[in-house]
Amino acid sequence: MAYLLCFSRSRTTSVEQIDDQTLRSTCRLQDNQLDLKVQLQVGLPELEITRVTCQVDRAEPAVPADAQERLQKVLGVRVGPGMLKIIEGLIGDDPAYAELSFMVQECCHGVILSLTKQELQKAPWQPEDSREHFARMIQKNTRLYNRCAAFAPGSSLVEGIEPPG
Repeated sequence: MAYLLCFSRSRTTSVEQIDDQTLRSTCRLQDNQLDLKVQLQVGLPELEITRVTCQVDRAEPAVPADAQERLQKVLGVRVGPGMLKIIEGLIGDDPAYAELSFMVQECCHGVILSLTKQELQKAPWQPEDSREHFARMIQKNTRLYNRCAAFAPGSSLVEGIEPPG
């Protein structure tokens, strides 16, 4: 008997520079029950959230009616240290908002990763030299650890690096 796919999930986060002063980060989640998109606009260089929107194309169970209003509470939050606890505190810990809170956090992590691009381009080409470079990067900014496949446990880029505590 053939195996039939009965559940599929895709989550993507992208960041684009709108202009010299603005980044837009989008997290999109699609699965059998959900089709959600959360977008943040972040002002540069302060990294302050200046706009947040949520688009719900499909949700079972339904997303709470006040979800868009609840997300507006993150306006003014700075992408940086302490942001995860601040976002959780503002959006709340109600399970109905958990996915949206996580998506806002993913947008923020996307911004952080996009701003590390210049540092990534400075990495030495030889793997043995680049490990030290990446280890220093992760020690400077522990949020990078396990935030993308390149910095995930088991990746050769973080091999031998102790996870942040």
